[in-house]
Amino acid sequence: NEGNEYFKEKDYGRALAAYSEGLRRRCGDAELDAVLLTNRAAAQFHLGNYRSALNDAIQAKKLKPTHLKAIIRGALCHMELKNFVEAIAWCEEGLQIDSKEKKLVEMRAKADKLKGKELEGTFLGTQTDFSSRRKCQGRAVVGSDLLCERNIKLVLEPSDEEEEVSDGLAEISLDGFHSGSATGAKVHLDADGSLSWPVLFLYPEHEQTDFTVAFHESSRFIDHLMVMFAELPPWDLEKKYLPNNLELYFEDEEREEMYEVNPEHTLLQVLQHERYFVKAGTPTVLVFAKRSPFSKKYFSGKKVHRL
Repeated sequence: NEGNEYFKEKDYGRALAAYSEGLRRRCGDAELDAVLLTNRAAAQFHLGNYRSALNDAIQAKKLKPTHLKAIIRGALCHMELKNFVEAIAWCEEGLQIDSKEKKLVEMRAKADKLKGKELEGTFLGTQTDFSSRRKCQGRAVVGSDLLCERNIKLVLEPSDEEEEVSDGLAEISLDGFHSGSATGAKVHLDADGSLSWPVLFLYPEHEQTDFTVAFHESSRFIDHLMVMFAELPPWDLEKKYLPNNLELYFEDEEREEMYEVNPEHTLLQVLQHERYFVKAGTPTVLVFAKRSPFSKKYFSGKKVHRL
């Protein structure tokens, strides 16, 4: 009920926390857990965390296969992730339950139309390439004093239209990168004085990305990975991307060195690293499967600081 109240107020971050707390109580009622998971998926969806939302929808559907709201939410997530074949499958599953469900009928038609189109690639290869395309727009939304208190180092890159950017954290645009929801994402200050950041995850081996709009600074990376990879992503055909089989890194572009990130660390701990520089307000991490041939080749010739 608390989650629903926050959801009505469009306070999706607190709604997500409330639904998560409800799930942690392990009530043993499969139908109630399915509702909590579906509601949390909706909150994640509105925050732009589509993969996490999809995994919640998958878990809700497992508990209650006829839960139409979970099926609709899962289909919507697949649409945002550009998994059109999967979106069609979810729509068809829902239409078997209710053949007149308007959202599913419309989504099914849209997914079928987009399925055959050649989509423009969005992965730019390296953190350096991506950073060079970012543009800072607008004025500061979080004061530089908050960053100084946390010992966070920020690098601002002025846009073509604006040569000077005020002190602090600029509003950011991801210049069309990945999905439209990411455009304009920015760090924000919670009511309790904590910061939540947009965070970009890059998967170089598969040329894929994830974008988390609201990553609380006190949240651990492993907690996000457990939700993001509760179900294997469709591009992981070798089934290597399991939460405990992943290595995280960030790149020190100035020195051309890589630093391994401890998944047990919070976002704030990583941002406070002496060689971590936040560019354009968006922390970025690279994700690899442990001991994969690709990662060995990727790190070949580079200085890597491991845990």
